[in-house]
Amino acid sequence: MSNPLADCLFLKAARCEPTPRVPMWIMRQAGRYLREYRDVRSRVSFIELCKSPDLATEVTVTAQRVLGVDAAILFADLLPILEPMGFELEYAAGEGPVIHNPLRTAADVDRVRPLDDLSTLHFVFDTVRQCRAALPADIPLLGFAGAPFTLASYVLEGGSSRNYIRTKTLMHTDSGAWRTLMDRFVDSLIGYLRAQIEAGCQAVQVFDSWAGCLSPADYATFVQPYTRRLIAGVTDLAPVINFVTGNPALLPLQAQAGGQVLGVDWRADLADVRRSLGPSRAVQGNLDPVILFADQATIREHVRQVLDAGRGPGHIFNLGHGVLPETPEANVKAIVEMVRELSSR
Repeated sequence: MSNPLADCLFLKAARCEPTPRVPMWIMRQAGRYLREYRDVRSRVSFIELCKSPDLATEVTVTAQRVLGVDAAILFADLLPILEPMGFELEYAAGEGPVIHNPLRTAADVDRVRPLDDLSTLHFVFDTVRQCRAALPADIPLLGFAGAPFTLASYVLEGGSSRNYIRTKTLMHTDSGAWRTLMDRFVDSLIGYLRAQIEAGCQAVQVFDSWAGCLSPADYATFVQPYTRRLIAGVTDLAPVINFVTGNPALLPLQAQAGGQVLGVDWRADLADVRRSLGPSRAVQGNLDPVILFADQATIREHVRQVLDAGRGPGHIFNLGHGVLPETPEANVKAIVEMVRELSSR
């Protein structure tokens, strides 16, 4: 008997099986570019939306339905996991996330609490269950989490950063404290992602949003072992998408860290990535999000180029990073139809 989820386009592509067309979803699928999202967001703050399973389910399911994409991505955020680990998190207007009690010394690492009680994040798992119940039977739900390095950067810098001075300083000057911090995140994230899958996600993505600031040597020493352990701790339950942005020089090391699907940002040549990985590893990407501000003829040509570069089983179309808030909604909807048309030929 056919299983609509097991046989869906996304999961078949993740397994590098042939599909009648290229499946796609969009990072930051439920976002401010979408009218239905803005309607909900106008009533609550960002963190209130994240922590309301009913509203988070609404925006997750609505985005998939309105766009007609082949997977839904859980509406959540990378950082609420930090709160039960001992950090005071605020989403400040105009500033983005702020950690009010960041780590300032190597000794501060000792106050990072392991995530032993997952019930503190019940709103995430409640949202997963509600989304799974509300989505069509053949549409997978994707969960996600921030990678250990990206979370470490937030708690050391106190927010986003341009130079990652505190992060790199700890990395290079106290390897023991760095190891303790990263191990604590890995252990917590394994439990968190496994709980998402057990609640109803069909795959998960690990976002290393800030690792692009590193040299290949630093990534290999200070990041890759921890990302590898995280992915290995989850991959028996569901496919893992390993996504790093900002530095194509890291791609060989990123690939070695694991993941059934390698997420590729727009700075890399997707065809080169496919050749280097071989036919048994799936790739995801990698249209430049800014292309969506162009006219539709230009967008169509760039969509065609990405499809040509990813040609063959095991390509999941996506942007090279999240859709930008100011993006014309019509253009986001248009690329879904373009991918459907051009990859079906």
